[in-house]
Amino acid sequence: MSPDHQPKSLAMNLRALSYFVAVYDKGTISAAAKQCYIAQPSISSAISQLEDELNTQLFQRHGRGVSPTESAERLYPLAQRLLNESKAIASLFNTPEQRQPFKLGLINSLGVQRMSMLLKDFSQACHDMELTLVEANEPCDARIITTSQLKSDEVFQPIWHDDYLLAIPSTMSLALKKEIRLQDLSGQPFIHRAPCEALADLQQLMDLEGIKMQIRARIQTVEYAVGLVAAGVGIALVPALPVLMEQSNIIYKAIGDLQLRRTVGLAMQREGERTEQQKQLQQVSKLYS
Repeated sequence: MSPDHQPKSLAMNLRALSYFVAVYDKGTISAAAKQCYIAQPSISSAISQLEDELNTQLFQRHGRGVSPTESAERLYPLAQRLLNESKAIASLFNTPEQRQPFKLGLINSLGVQRMSMLLKDFSQACHDMELTLVEANEPCDARIITTSQLKSDEVFQPIWHDDYLLAIPSTMSLALKKEIRLQDLSGQPFIHRAPCEALADLQQLMDLEGIKMQIRARIQTVEYAVGLVAAGVGIALVPALPVLMEQSNIIYKAIGDLQLRRTVGLAMQREGERTEQQKQLQQVSKLYS
């Protein structure tokens, strides 16, 4: 192999590895193709070529997407390290770019894991951006909020739909009930989290029924609320985020036929030309909706 041909081969391998990492992270070829902004056949072809080169199968194909094989599990951390090192090498010789400031407003209780993934994809799509996260009520270029916080001069793009459940310490007798009614909350120790529109709706319903909350703690973030539930302080109304549901000493239950739900999405000013960062944020957000 000639020296002139070697860099091209390396670039092709790095590209294939980046597609492999995307498929591994997303779990489907289609989702990986959207993230990489290329056609699905190109992803499939690159994975097949990588499997031929390594002489091993990396994914099991099925109706819901793909599952990594043992070979993929071994390759994944090595591929991530190689891709990160290749970026570090490139950055050594790149002329520093003028960073474009972008302020993104966020409400509390969005879920750290899924927001981290979205912000990672957004930052990768805008290499010349200097991202600052601020409170949703501060001046900013875009906001990730619920529909209840939307202003009349903003447009809204839905991203996530979250149902609310009661988080109950596993040691409480309330956790043993097969079905929880509104009346069952009477006299129960409650962790009050604000701002939370679902809790405000629940409190209004309880007031109409003459049911009083016994508030044991007041808090703002859902992570601290769940922590207090795990400590046995009381019950809390929280969005059913997957990372929260992993708590082994907490029981999550719906309240009878009552459906409490929120829609989280991207809000931007209705008027005015979109910046490149705003356009990229809209594209990335669509991948998660």
